[in-house]
Amino acid sequence: MRCHVVPALGNKKVADITRADIAELHFAMHETPGAANRVLALLSKMFNLAEQWGYRPDHSNPVRHIERYKEKRFERFLSAEELARLGDVLAEAERTQSEYPSVIAAIRLLIFTGARLSEILELQWDYVDFDNVCLRLPDSKSGAKVIYLSAPALSVLYNIDRHENNPYVIVGREPLSHLVNLRKPWARIRAKAGLDDFRLHDLRHSFASVGAGLGVSLPIIGKMLGHTQAATTQRYAHLAADPVKEATDKIGETIAAALQGGVSSETI
Repeated sequence: MRCHVVPALGNKKVADITRADIAELHFAMHETPGAANRVLALLSKMFNLAEQWGYRPDHSNPVRHIERYKEKRFERFLSAEELARLGDVLAEAERTQSEYPSVIAAIRLLIFTGARLSEILELQWDYVDFDNVCLRLPDSKSGAKVIYLSAPALSVLYNIDRHENNPYVIVGREPLSHLVNLRKPWARIRAKAGLDDFRLHDLRHSFASVGAGLGVSLPIIGKMLGHTQAATTQRYAHLAADPVKEATDKIGETIAAALQGGVSSETI
């Protein structure tokens, strides 16, 4: 909004924006196709809401029929050696207290759960079901979601200090808040680990890749990650729960060993 939409369209009324305006903005961003497509998605949602709220006629969304740019899919996975380096850096940061404790806990939970960044940063203690060894998220990108916890993930949660009256697991520096910015500390941590091209979201890909390498089926991996395409398998949730828990434990144990440098590259 700040960098692209407002500079291009901020002086126009919602009802006056045309498909030509959107096309011009989209073309102006052709050198960054991913960002251009994200802007289109944002604008499409905004104009759909504008129709619902009566600011534009029905079926007048100016984003319709504007083709998205083709994007190169970039998925990066951590090798065993890279996991070991990352584990060393996290352990050193914890030992020297060079990073805020919530930062280290958040990254470890991302590694061990395959969860989305927002699901970890906004995680509340009320969502943590220690008795059934899972997280019960009331809402996520794919709706209500259960994330089963491996032993290493549980260990991270058990070692997080609870702050009085703060409902969040990953607390921020302000009272009653959660951590909101993990990108800057992640940039420092990944630089020390020699992972300059590795994004936070790639931790999710790495979780899935370890599962695939261990022979976990794709439907089970999709269920663990909460992919929307797995929704058709929800009718078998009572049958899939045990395999999902077993698969989550396998992945957690393998990642934990790799973080300590105890797994060869052939294992992952």
